Formats: sequence, structure tokens, C-alpha cells
Amino acid sequence: MIGRLNHVAIAVPDLEAASAQYRNALGATVGEPQDEPDHGVTVVFIELPNTKIELLYPLGEDSPINGFLAKNPAGGIHHVCYEVEDIIAARDHLKETGARVLGSGEPKIGAHGKPVLFLHPKDFNGCLVELEQV
Repeated sequence: MIGRLNHVAIAVPDLEAASAQYRNALGATVGEPQDEPDHGVTVVFIELPNTKIELLYPLGEDSPINGFLAKNPAGGIHHVCYEVEDIIAARDHLKETGARVLGSGEPKIGAHGKPVLFLHPKDFNGCLVELEQV
């Protein structure tokens, strides 16, 4: 059901410093910051030959990233994102297997302009999973 790895998301306490580190130290192609108010984050995508890294920074006081950074002040891996062809079929199948879909269970539009869902980390070995329809 899942396709390729779309990205690995890393929560960071300083978006500019993290972007500069990937650009200058690793020589990566780093995109521009992009606010995602529906998700409470500002994101920067780092393009790699086989996938992307998504840097996450809190957007506002209610950002879900604030809690993560409170527990992990230096930042850290927040989630992995896998591609799916049909997000509704994937959601329904996952629910049938007992996996919990976060939020209302209805897809939201993600940073790439495509529908996304998040799956409870307790159902996936402690890893928050994002599904993105391609």
C-alpha cells in the first residue's frame, strides 16, 4: 500500500540555523521557508536525490511542534512521510487493521498541496507516520 519515502521531518529550534547547516555544511539544495497555518508549522524542504528532508519550526503558540521541542530542545526526528496512491483507501484499510488516524480522520492539504493524514505513533513502533497522496 505505501509507496516511496517522501520525506523525513526534523523539528528544529532555529529554522535559519538548520537551513544554513544543510546548505553550507552539507551542500544541499534548501528551499524557502513556507508557513503552513493549518498545521501550525513553518517548513523548509531540503531536496535530496532520493527523497526530501522537511525542517519543521513552530508557527504560533498552539503549534504541535512546541511540545515536541519542549521535550527535545535540540530538535530531532519528528515523523516520516510515505506516499500512497489513494489516501482514503489507505485510511480505511488502516482503520480496519486497528491503526489510529489522528485528528478528525479526514485528510488535510499538506505542504506539497496534496492530501495528508497522520497515524498515531503508538501504532507504528513509536514513530509518527504521515501519509501523502501522490
